Amino acid sequence: MSALMSDLTQTLILASSSRYRREVLEKLHLPFTCISPDIDETALVNESPAQTALRLAESKARKVAETEPNALIIGCDQVATLDGLQIGKPGNHANAVKQLVMLSGKEVVFHSALCLYDSASQHMQSTIVPYYVKFKILTPLQIETYLRLEQPYDCAGSAKSEGMGIALLDYMRGDDPNALIGLPLIALVNMLQQAGIDVLSLPRG
Repeated sequence: MSALMSDLTQTLILASSSRYRREVLEKLHLPFTCISPDIDETALVNESPAQTALRLAESKARKVAETEPNALIIGCDQVATLDGLQIGKPGNHANAVKQLVMLSGKEVVFHSALCLYDSASQHMQSTIVPYYVKFKILTPLQIETYLRLEQPYDCAGSAKSEGMGIALLDYMRGDDPNALIGLPLIALVNMLQQAGIDVLSLPRG
């Protein structure tokens, strides 16, 4: 990817410490670095889940911009909800069991926010890409077996759709399956195009 670096006039930065988002961005074969922004991710009073996700994505990008004055910065955030109730990362096995019991037979909405911030011009592009996931009615044995196999304790909803978690689901619906992982690539490619970067026109060495 080093041959591409000279063709990009600005550094591309992913404002995230998520290994899942990093793996998604690597699909575009662009050179980038990762910087983890330190921001308060608490939702505001009367803020909708989508508004929270979008505000945090933009805040992460602006935070990184404080030390990166000539960069294109990708900010991301995701808020998962069940009937309007926010669903976080379980963190451990016991919480994941409780979460999957709660989600059994239900549809979860993942509000995936994305922004591309040009720290030189201070131009911000941002959008929300929703994704809908319906869980099967799950038995205690299925839940326990899955969690022991994959241990998805750092994933909102306690399931990795790109792995064995697919066996827990009835359907997944949305414009971009990458949105479920937290980085909508279709929207990002369009934003990069608006910023003057055509990912299919850059020379590969």
